[in-house]
Amino acid sequence: MIDEGIIDMFVSLRDTYSMSYKGRYKPKNPSKYIGDPTKVIYRSLWERRFMTYCDKEDNILSWGSEEVVVPYISPVDNKPHRYYVDFIVEVRQKDGTKKVKLIEVKPKKQCSPPKKQTRKTKRYITEVKTWGVNSAKWKAATEYAENRGWEFQILTEKELQP
Repeated sequence: MIDEGIIDMFVSLRDTYSMSYKGRYKPKNPSKYIGDPTKVIYRSLWERRFMTYCDKEDNILSWGSEEVVVPYISPVDNKPHRYYVDFIVEVRQKDGTKKVKLIEVKPKKQCSPPKKQTRKTKRYITEVKTWGVNSAKWKAATEYAENRGWEFQILTEKELQP
């Protein structure tokens, strides 16, 4: 017979290490949310952390997740696509002025081109394509933001550390 304490410990460990990397976020301050606050989805723990920050931070006046769509041309197929920017935030700056920012949350390793390889493995080719598409998205988002007097910014785990 298996000891109940061992079963409880196993269930606790399973729940700890099977933490979801995507899910629904329920804003504590739904009036700050741009869009439908019942349909907020995070796709990484870093996105969830940023949502929590936006929700709690007094200097974030409003925020939304995947509410802004930026058209771009993919270098992979040379066709138009739609880029759903991770976040739009309206920030009260230190001088009291307001600023709108488009924010993309990405792992730091995806924010620079892959190192050149002598062997062109499937993994390397995928990394090159991903870098090309991300670069095209970010260029389009930068122009989109600048045309509106906004700012585009990429945040990595370095900026999102507690």
